Amino acid sequence: MKTKPTVNDKSKLGRGLAYLHNHKHGLTRFLEDGRLEIDNNRAKNAIRPFTVGRKNFLFADTVAGANASANLYSRIETAKANALEPYAYLRRVMTDLPSATTVEHIEALLPWNLNAADLLVGHQ
Repeated sequence: MKTKPTVNDKSKLGRGLAYLHNHKHGLTRFLEDGRLEIDNNRAKNAIRPFTVGRKNFLFADTVAGANASANLYSRIETAKANALEPYAYLRRVMTDLPSATTVEHIEALLPWNLNAADLLVGHQ
């Protein structure tokens, strides 16, 4: 970085160049692997409901209520991230989880182990 030594480190430009210099590998990693995206918009959009939810959790009557809401948000967003319809996924999990007796039964209900056909009513 030829410009960095000529710029005052305390200026905004200097701080920006220092950040670029210190994080060069992370900022250019997407160039080395075509599967990586140049931005994180998809991740930001996925966590936006949590941000809204977090504000709502402040008004929960109890800590347990806030935790339950956060847990539900997490399940819904994970279902979406795995291309599952959230209501159908939750219906399947809430129906099957009480009868799960092994770790394997529970793991079979994780959203990345299911597909849309698994969520149809009368799946058993």
